[in-house]
Amino acid sequence: MSKPNISNMEYRYLGSTGIRVSVLSFGHMNENADENLTRDLVKLCLDKGINFFDTSEFYGFGKAEENLGKSFKALNIPREKIVVSTKIFASGADPNDMLCSRKHIIEGLRNSLKRLQLKNVDIVFCQKYDMITPMEEVCRAMSWCVKNGLAFYWGTSDWTACQIQKAIKICENLKLIPPSLEQVEYNMLDRNKVDTEYRDLFKDYHYGIMACSPLKRGILSGEYLNGIPPDSSLAKLKELWPGFYNDYQKHEKEWTEKIKKLKDIAEKKLNCTMAQLAVAWIIKNPDVSTCLLGCIDVGQLDDIIKGFEIYKKLNNDIGLEIEKILKNSPKGEVDYRYF
Repeated sequence: MSKPNISNMEYRYLGSTGIRVSVLSFGHMNENADENLTRDLVKLCLDKGINFFDTSEFYGFGKAEENLGKSFKALNIPREKIVVSTKIFASGADPNDMLCSRKHIIEGLRNSLKRLQLKNVDIVFCQKYDMITPMEEVCRAMSWCVKNGLAFYWGTSDWTACQIQKAIKICENLKLIPPSLEQVEYNMLDRNKVDTEYRDLFKDYHYGIMACSPLKRGILSGEYLNGIPPDSSLAKLKELWPGFYNDYQKHEKEWTEKIKKLKDIAEKKLNCTMAQLAVAWIIKNPDVSTCLLGCIDVGQLDDIIKGFEIYKKLNNDIGLEIEKILKNSPKGEVDYRYF
């Protein structure tokens, strides 16, 4: 029987909820990973104290959920020892396989639970903001899932602060269960949402943050400092996600200069890799409940988990050095009484 080695990890409350999750969590989105690799990744997470596992119906249209569920069974993990989340938005090409209608949320989550071989998930997310389905319908469906035991909490993913606040207000007015946390991209190069836009969410609702894409698709690992290899993941995005690739090209010179300086700090002052520093910087933020790690092999995951040890070494002096390099820290709130 396997369970997280809690002596190796720090745990934080998940936003306004009463559950605690490891500051590092595992995101299983690689539908190409076979059952054995998925099991080995989950086992490593448990050994390192990671108790939070996230996936989605969209990843391989259910294949990632299936492999994750099989891994939980193969490792004989007590259900109460882990926190599991999945996301609902697209499970196929049929008309009602997409978006966040009441029909798709409830049927989609039930199908996810079958693939995960679980009676419930701890958190179910709306993977994207649905611009078509009325917000009230989304809130009612998510609240229904929680009240009927399919999930303990529900959250948002890639929503704006205004959209989240609107959902919370609807739930308050209709006496529904409100969302508790957001899964959002947050890293050294992309921090405006968490550090600026979500401020009032933290202050007013203690909203939780699950930070994803800590390396910004590998850019913050430093692997592209000498160009983009033709077989690299970033090169593949040129066809799969041209918008992101074009954005990288637009900022390549600026980002490369910053990453070279950050890599120097990582190696000379912290004796770590650039990837480990990138992860450590994220979990240094107390508003972040957990940082989601997505890896394609055991060696890569083992290496990036070591960012947890680097986080404990980050002090104010190094933090100031990093901010001087990044030059993208949020501006402080202005008290106009003294302006």
